[in-house]
Amino acid sequence: MIEKDVVITSRNGPIPAFAACPEGSGPYPGILFYMDAPGIREELRNLARRIAKHGYFCLLPDMYYRLGQLRFDMVRRADGMRPTMMAAMNSLTNALVTEDTAAWLGFLDAQDKVKPGPLGCVGHCMSGPFALAAAATFPRMKAAAALYGVHMVTDQPDSPHLMVGEIKGELYIAFAEVDHAVPPNVVPDLKKALDKAGTKYAMETVPNTHHGYCFAARHDYNAIAAEATWEKLFSLWQRNLK
Repeated sequence: MIEKDVVITSRNGPIPAFAACPEGSGPYPGILFYMDAPGIREELRNLARRIAKHGYFCLLPDMYYRLGQLRFDMVRRADGMRPTMMAAMNSLTNALVTEDTAAWLGFLDAQDKVKPGPLGCVGHCMSGPFALAAAATFPRMKAAAALYGVHMVTDQPDSPHLMVGEIKGELYIAFAEVDHAVPPNVVPDLKKALDKAGTKYAMETVPNTHHGYCFAARHDYNAIAAEATWEKLFSLWQRNLK
């Protein structure tokens, strides 16, 4: 495994990121890993390493770079952290992240270990909509996944469900069975939009799960459900990128 911290040049300033890929000569399909609201931490780096071990060049950017070096210690999480974390999350928009994504794709294109052509991505929590926005904006994003995403259906003009008609690749969308951040209308409204657009997708609500079920450091971790989700995620990328 090759891994390193990198700094990506963008017109908004330098963006710190973590990159991982197998040791072989490659090239390997590129995967963008959009972080969740707690941001960059070793748990996410471990997930990036897992992606890389399956034969991908995984890039995990620090999406809070405009705010400086912001880190949340989820192991010692205190109630007072939540307002700051929510403010950081709400500082991001689909437009800002899409603009940053162009820089991240440019970085991937410059790596000799990254296979030219189709790319994949995954976004958890706050980044579910960003994964869909990227797939709608960049035709090369052939395999995008949103896992227990929030703000997937909103009343705003940039709502992800309004973008799905522009998506040319395949989507995998998974919601938790219990998620107070996802109103009851989201799943049916998103399904209706996807079906109307003719988008290729698989969407499910995973039984016996809560928001964050894929993260082992959380109380809501569900190992069986998480592994099933990983299997579907890797199948999505295998079909479309290799």
